Amino acid sequence: MLVILILVRGKCGLSRCITCYLLAMASADLTVILTDMIMNQIIPLYSIALFSNDITLCGLLDCLTHAAKDLSVWFTVAFTFDRFVAVCCQKLKMKYCTWRTAVIVIGAVTGLSCLKNIPWYFRYDPVYLLFIPLFCMVKFSYYTSPLWKAFDLLHRVTTPLLPFVLILLLNALTIRNISLANKARRRLRGHSKQDRNKDPEVENRRKSIILLFSISASFILLWMTEAVYSIHERITLNHIIDRLLKNRLPFMIGYLGPMLQLLSSCSNTCIYVVTQNKFREEFKNVLTSPFVLIVQLVK
Repeated sequence: MLVILILVRGKCGLSRCITCYLLAMASADLTVILTDMIMNQIIPLYSIALFSNDITLCGLLDCLTHAAKDLSVWFTVAFTFDRFVAVCCQKLKMKYCTWRTAVIVIGAVTGLSCLKNIPWYFRYDPVYLLFIPLFCMVKFSYYTSPLWKAFDLLHRVTTPLLPFVLILLLNALTIRNISLANKARRRLRGHSKQDRNKDPEVENRRKSIILLFSISASFILLWMTEAVYSIHERITLNHIIDRLLKNRLPFMIGYLGPMLQLLSSCSNTCIYVVTQNKFREEFKNVLTSPFVLIVQLVK
């Protein structure tokens, strides 16, 4: 919420297009924290009956959780593509890298993600004891039906395997283009090494790319464990045996993956603070503003 507040103020020195994407990413990360971490993980520990015995709430929460994760992932891809166009496609840059296009892309991604995750609503069956609902249980057909297998495969491919490939490809092309552009610029300037290091254009590119690559690398590293384990789990169906027999390594990885995945929803804040000077200044101003206001009222 603090990141969203700082970005809305628009004093971080970022363009409206970049700010729009960063706001979308921060909002999606906040939604993941609210749905998956708080409503799906924390609240059921203290109030089991609140979500676990109502089939409607179980399905709805499952839809919201998966949709929020999809949005967090694909907003990162959209931001990476926008920066790729800005660096590598100068003719397309003026038309694509605008606030209007960013809003359209974010709206389209949001709509598609919501539609794609509707089937999760029908994954559960209620379990009753003397007509009293006890809890929601995943349908057995989820593990055996060809339709569910096809949907689950589509889900695994679109989140996060395809984003992995797209982000790595776009970043590789961006690095190559920046490297060639910097070499050409240095040849044209023809100055000493010390002067070249002070080139403001190169310095601006460096700061922008540090932000882009930090967000992309954080996403890939924190999602990798969950992606690999979930594919292995779905293919072999060893998750039941592992949890019954408590095979230590798969059992531990099964909990480590979701933990790292949820951590990715909080990492972007640290990245903004570390890589952006003006964001750090705004961060300090927002934190100290209540105390400054109190001092002014006392005086």
